Amino acid sequence: MSDLPLDQVRTLLAVVDEQSFDRAAAVLHVTPSAVSQRVKALEQRLGRVLILRTKPVRLTGSGQVVVRFARQLTRLEEDTRAELGLVGAAEPVTLPIAVNADSLATWFLPALAAVPAVGSAPAVAFDLHSEDQDHTATLLREGLVMAAVTSAPNPVQGCTSARLGRMRYRAVASPAFVARWLTDRPLPEALPAAPAVLFGRKDELQDRFLRGLTRRGATGVRHFVPSSESFVDAVAAGLGWGMVPELQHRADELVDLAPDHPADVPLYWQQWKLDSPALATVAAAVVAAAATALRQ
Repeated sequence: MSDLPLDQVRTLLAVVDEQSFDRAAAVLHVTPSAVSQRVKALEQRLGRVLILRTKPVRLTGSGQVVVRFARQLTRLEEDTRAELGLVGAAEPVTLPIAVNADSLATWFLPALAAVPAVGSAPAVAFDLHSEDQDHTATLLREGLVMAAVTSAPNPVQGCTSARLGRMRYRAVASPAFVARWLTDRPLPEALPAAPAVLFGRKDELQDRFLRGLTRRGATGVRHFVPSSESFVDAVAAGLGWGMVPELQHRADELVDLAPDHPADVPLYWQQWKLDSPALATVAAAVVAAAATALRQ
């Protein structure tokens, strides 16, 4: 890709990051027409469509390849400027990272807080993307992030993968919920029909737990609460039972429904194969924090 016009490549990246041609134009200090012309010229040069003009915009497979190249180019440029002393305190390097909500609510932010104290890398600005751990690798594949906490052990093409540990989940409910829904018959019979709280429609942990415990799917009411902290609050309030991370288990408010049947989700750190001091510094801090917070 050495013959690609870099201004066009960077323009495509701006459109993806800003999710619109107009906002990309504002960031690049050009007109929306100039942005559109640059992207169209890049597509014509490559002979393929790179981006779908939807709201929000979406990359094609070819567009994902170009955006990965653009982000790697930006990262290398920022690292080079930092090593030459051209990056001041007001110009931190930016790292887009995908992380699952439960990690974000428990152990991941302390890991990032330790980054300035690790090594001698320049100041880092984090651009965090919250996504289910089964889907964070997709953001890596699309070039939207440079690193991810994911449940996928096999590295995305062009990435490395390191095991972080296991996040343990417990099937829990409030005492009042247990008394109302789960006392008149054995748990394997009562639980599938009881109301449940799920993080979102991509959340499959609850169904996997049920299949392992009862070999049956859920038939009860499903409540969707797409916030890690509010999810636990909803379960504690008696809205339904749910799979809560052991790190968030409130023993004084929640009953462990199946103490002998925890659900472990292996987590991995995947990142681009890029010689970036900032990325290496963050990776070291994340791996160190996971070694303490997660089950090994």
